[in-house]
Amino acid sequence: MLQKKKKKIPLLKAVRIALRGRAHAEWQVLVSGDRSAVKDDQYFIDNRSLIFGKDRQECKAHILPRGFHHFPFKFQLPQSSLPCSFESKPGYVRYYIKVTLDIPYASPPQGMKYFTIIGPHIDCMDDQYLKPIGALEKRTKCFLCCKSNLVVLQCLLERSAYVCGEALRLKANIKNQNQKDIRLKIRLFQNVHYSVDRGMLGVNQKVVQHSVLEYVGEPIHTGCESQWDSAEGLVLPVMPPTLIGNCRLLQIYYVLKVCVDLGKGDEDLNITFPITIGTVPFRIPNCNKTPNIFYSEY
Repeated sequence: MLQKKKKKIPLLKAVRIALRGRAHAEWQVLVSGDRSAVKDDQYFIDNRSLIFGKDRQECKAHILPRGFHHFPFKFQLPQSSLPCSFESKPGYVRYYIKVTLDIPYASPPQGMKYFTIIGPHIDCMDDQYLKPIGALEKRTKCFLCCKSNLVVLQCLLERSAYVCGEALRLKANIKNQNQKDIRLKIRLFQNVHYSVDRGMLGVNQKVVQHSVLEYVGEPIHTGCESQWDSAEGLVLPVMPPTLIGNCRLLQIYYVLKVCVDLGKGDEDLNITFPITIGTVPFRIPNCNKTPNIFYSEY
């Protein structure tokens, strides 16, 4: 929708509109003591349309009366899996519509409107995500050729794919035969891997890790055993879906780290699980009920 004032814009040759999807990566590197920028761009969509007027070769301009003018347009998004919208300091994925007014003998006014793409298509019901994953980690102590388990951590992840607003399905069993109290700690990390191919100069890579979810349990006393179930306690916040193989400039993947904090002076017990953030939620087979997914507000 355009609002045109006769005194400011007496003539209008054309109204052009463009739909673009673009990924950009850029950061500073130190080479031989000097800082230089490595950067690259990748376009997923670059469609253009003329919704008013004629091509640039047409010299005749048109006069629009004062008031509001509507110019319908339509773009078809490609059928291929588009990477999700993403913002960070070293790189981003953005989708936008750009409108340009072609005015004779003047700089063309422009307007841009960004929109969000949620993708690619990742169904949490795929077989590869429905298999439970179990792991066991323990700390032992040797005395006179005999081993005893001081701390045992056993975990079971019911499935490995979730959508934002859904609760992680994780169970943990902790046995404490140590001489001091221990704690269960859980953290979900987002890893973003940036890559810029500079041809003969090689490939520059950068990995940025953020903690997007964290849980700290109550102390587990000496000689006690704790059985912990995430239930509804670990709800995933709003974050980009897993992005692997859809963009050559950046990849997004998630890792769940389950840890038993043994206190100062001792190395913690750690178990890690790969987590996939999908776009199609888990459904109970043969059930028509839509899952209730709630998103936190910023």
